[in-house]
Amino acid sequence: MTRWRKSSYSASDGNCVEVGRGVGIRDSKAPSVELPLTAAQWTLLLRLVRS
Repeated sequence: MTRWRKSSYSASDGNCVEVGRGVGIRDSKAPSVELPLTAAQWTLLLRLVRS
């Protein structure tokens, strides 16, 4: 079972993206849909978000 984590900066109304260690990301409002990411893809995503 994957442990999903929500950022502490996320709003309390449920509008957030959750991260699953070694799995990928998902929308908290549609948890049955996951976007799998490799470590390289995750690194690139974080770089793009930060820029």
